[in-house]
Amino acid sequence: MSVPLREYVDLLYAYLRPQAGRALLLAGLLLTSIALQLLNPQILRRFIDAAVAGAPAGQLTAAALAFLAIALVQQGLAVASAYVGEDVGWTATNGLRRDLALHCLRLDMEFHNRRTPGEMIERIDGDVTALATFFSQIVIRVLGSALLLVGSIAMLYREDWRVGLALTVFALAVVAVLGRWRDVAVSALTAERESNARLFGFVEERLNGLDDLRSNGAGPHVMRRLHGVLRELYGRVRRAWTMRALLDVGTGGMFALGTILAVGMGTYLFLLGAITLGTVYLFYQYTEMLRNPIEQLTREMQELQRASAGIVRIRELLGLRSQIPDGPGAALPRGPLGLEFDHVWFGYGEEANVLEDVSFRLAPSRLLGVVGRTGSGKTTLTRLLFRLYDPSGGTIRLGDVDLRRLQSAELRRHVGLVTQEVQLFQASVRQNLTFFDEAADDGRIVALLEELGLGEWLSRLPDGLDTDLGAGGAGLSAGEAQLLAVARAFLTNPGLIVLDEPSSRLDPETELRIERAVARLLRGRTAIVIAHRLTTVERADEILVMDDGRVAEWGDRVRLAADPGSRFAGLLRAGVEEVLV
Repeated sequence: MSVPLREYVDLLYAYLRPQAGRALLLAGLLLTSIALQLLNPQILRRFIDAAVAGAPAGQLTAAALAFLAIALVQQGLAVASAYVGEDVGWTATNGLRRDLALHCLRLDMEFHNRRTPGEMIERIDGDVTALATFFSQIVIRVLGSALLLVGSIAMLYREDWRVGLALTVFALAVVAVLGRWRDVAVSALTAERESNARLFGFVEERLNGLDDLRSNGAGPHVMRRLHGVLRELYGRVRRAWTMRALLDVGTGGMFALGTILAVGMGTYLFLLGAITLGTVYLFYQYTEMLRNPIEQLTREMQELQRASAGIVRIRELLGLRSQIPDGPGAALPRGPLGLEFDHVWFGYGEEANVLEDVSFRLAPSRLLGVVGRTGSGKTTLTRLLFRLYDPSGGTIRLGDVDLRRLQSAELRRHVGLVTQEVQLFQASVRQNLTFFDEAADDGRIVALLEELGLGEWLSRLPDGLDTDLGAGGAGLSAGEAQLLAVARAFLTNPGLIVLDEPSSRLDPETELRIERAVARLLRGRTAIVIAHRLTTVERADEILVMDDGRVAEWGDRVRLAADPGSRFAGLLRAGVEEVLV
């Protein structure tokens, strides 16, 4: 699969432009090294001819010392260029990783549902790693190798036009062959990277489900599947490396012919008395110097092939567009927000509708309790509210503004969510609560924790808000972790808060503690509580009963509870544990 030259140029320009100074320094180091490489064979030629002529030892010593000095400088330049090149390369690739990660975060849930986290790690990190050399040195080395190639041939013409012409034809033939082989391995390398992504995804998914796999005796099945994934990866890796090996073998054979040509012509001219012995060596040395840049070009061709495979996959990823684009940027007012679902229809992909003609309205500062059996559409309501998906029909309004007119950042700044699953990061308490927002006010954080009853817990921490938490909230009780999740949702003072029964998996004492804390925070706010226990909606102003994707009942809680014919009253009589599961 060929990658247009324009794409290489655009990629280089975008990520090397901020590092223009270091890129120029790298170019200067490499070009200086090339000049010294062209100079050293001249010193060796003079040394050999002087030695044959019986020159004084001092003259030979001076030539030898000059040769050694230049060789040492070359080594220093090599170290410096390697250091600067790695710095440039990793800075550029980290910038690309950042942009890819941000792009993926902006893609809709349909995209993420089709891919495992392991596959995404390989796409964002593995493919970009393949571009590290491309960013750091490939273009400058290609340019440097081309200059060294031209310089070596120019030196040969300077000594004898016949040798220069013969080796010019040889070099052009080699470069032409390499040019035709440029894209030979791109498709194989792309397939190799795709298999790597599948392997990462397979391993990540099985590790996440390790408890279920072991408890159900699924180990042999997993190993059979793993062998199949590895077999596919092995076949594609072998094909990719075979393509590269063919390039190496062909190049080595052509180099051997070039050496024979140079030594043969040098010997012939020496026997004719047209050149000195030192010049014969000079021919050989410059021919070897032709070999070096051509080999370098070959290696860079391989790196370019690797880069091409990465660029193809990165281009595909960056070419994807979310099916839920940001709105034009309507603004929401501060304070409690009203919510309206107006004849909303929705289905996941090609599946049947999950919500059918759902309509209800929640006034500001009111609390809505949502109840219904598993699969009735309760969670889907929240997913649409956060614009993880867009409805296929109807309109959702927040604060009388169509959600499709809002930018995602504005929407999520005004709507908070607390779920049963608590996601805490290996970071400080402050960073976990603010999602790494350094501008957050510590006073507000501490006051909120005090209101939730976590003041004493915070005072016991060795570094207060700067205390690091373990990955996944290791070291915290379930109640403490859930209260931190509540604090995080309320920290931005949202105009609407959604509670997906955050205390339903806790012991009764801890559940009561969280219920009281949440009740205090909900005063004067608009809220939706998705209930799995009827005790949760005792404080609700309104009740919405969902049944098979439709609104079965909606109205004032006190009125519905008092109406013996209402569904909600039936739930109260039967008990939610029996009816809603």
